[in-house]
Amino acid sequence: MAAHQKRGDIFRFLTIAAVLIVTVFPLYWVVATSLKGPREVVLKQPTLFPQEFTLVNFRAVIDAGVGINFFNSLAVTAGSTILSIYLGFTAGYALVRHRFRMRFNALFLVWVLVVKILPPIVLAVPLYELFLMLNLVNSRIGLIMVYQVYTLPYALWILVGFLRGVPREIEEAAVIDGATQGQILRRIVAPLSAGGIAATAVFTSIMAWDEFLFALLFTRRPRMFTVPLRIVNYITEYETEWGSLMAIGVFASVPLLLLTGVVYERLTTGFATSLK
Repeated sequence: MAAHQKRGDIFRFLTIAAVLIVTVFPLYWVVATSLKGPREVVLKQPTLFPQEFTLVNFRAVIDAGVGINFFNSLAVTAGSTILSIYLGFTAGYALVRHRFRMRFNALFLVWVLVVKILPPIVLAVPLYELFLMLNLVNSRIGLIMVYQVYTLPYALWILVGFLRGVPREIEEAAVIDGATQGQILRRIVAPLSAGGIAATAVFTSIMAWDEFLFALLFTRRPRMFTVPLRIVNYITEYETEWGSLMAIGVFASVPLLLLTGVVYERLTTGFATSLK
């Protein structure tokens, strides 16, 4: 029995070690490479630890003016996430609590899923023509709206699952006490779904922050570029600026890590609720 338990402990240890290597080592390599000098970065035999720590890559990225690109990404990500959560929450509540005719609830969710799984390039051309007429190309508001193609279907499907777990009896009691529909949503449904909202916000933020195709098509001026578009500039036909590329990669990872850390408690609560 002891030998069997020992083998089980060894197996668990090796599994955890393998997961840590696969997930943590790439992040470590990005950070370590960003702290290396230009010559050390291109050595034929890569060094596991920087021989001489330097911040030259970070200074080069900052001096290149990537601050405006980070501002664009932060503004667009925040705007698209807030809009997706609001629309997904209200639409999801309507689908969960109200029964429409001709199975509209199920048909609507299926249609949203179809839009989600369509190749984005299929929707890019008609959306570009529409946004061009509305003068929304090369604007943050335009990106916030067009990102809904990515984020809104995801937010709606996830929030519907959480909203189904909110007891209807609590809402009925609030109605008896004279609460309006808006008060029920703000004071009862939203707090009870806070874990699900936090989890959805994290994942929709990641989708918006990493989005590349629509940002490439709907922005033409460098000052309107988001971080993913700026990262591509460090990979050219003739060279790859590995040091600067890794430095901007570190910068690009920090906002999402901070967001996940801030909502960690709500995030784990949301996952626990969904499993129940």
